[in-house]
Amino acid sequence: MSSTGQDKSVIREYVEAIVVAVLLALFVRTFVVQAFKIPSGSMLPTLQIGDHLLVNKFSYGVKLPIVGTTLFSRPGPARGDVVVFRFPRDRSLDYIKRVVAVAGDSIEIKDKQVFLNGEPVVNPHAHFTSLDIMRAAGGPRDNFGPVTVPVGKIFVMGDNRDNSYDSRFWGFVDLQDVLGKAMIIYWSWDVEQSLFSFRRFASIRWGRLGDMVP
Repeated sequence: MSSTGQDKSVIREYVEAIVVAVLLALFVRTFVVQAFKIPSGSMLPTLQIGDHLLVNKFSYGVKLPIVGTTLFSRPGPARGDVVVFRFPRDRSLDYIKRVVAVAGDSIEIKDKQVFLNGEPVVNPHAHFTSLDIMRAAGGPRDNFGPVTVPVGKIFVMGDNRDNSYDSRFWGFVDLQDVLGKAMIIYWSWDVEQSLFSFRRFASIRWGRLGDMVP
């Protein structure tokens, strides 16, 4: 074989390897796992701004990209799961919250206390930054419902209950819009520090790397 032929063969092998790698990466991102970055404090202290997560897209079944058609489904989401979903009021945005109620559940909030099907819920992840109680006339933050979650929907809230824009304000999440279950923190640092400064790298939260999302 000539030198030119060998060169073409090597180039072809590289191109094929790159194409396969790209297709594999797209398949994994579409159907198996996807990276997600925490941009706000609505899930504090469970998830911190600057946490980078891997989201298991296989947790609740397999969906076709763009159209969202479910090829096959699995049970869930369940109460307590931390899920990533398309924001109902702007589906170009992805949100992350904790599932508080599922289809058929009656949910009510009285003076910050969540009641599920008439019973008070003790959630170790719920965090409050204020002792002030907002009356129902002032907004749904501390007093809400009761409402019953419809079939095919879930009710979600941020763990940072006093500072979370969630189902209390904009309603239910369609199961078709759930992208997956938050699985593991693979990276974390203080994003308020400049990306190109030593402070950003000094702010890496080594103790959070590899933590499972509770």
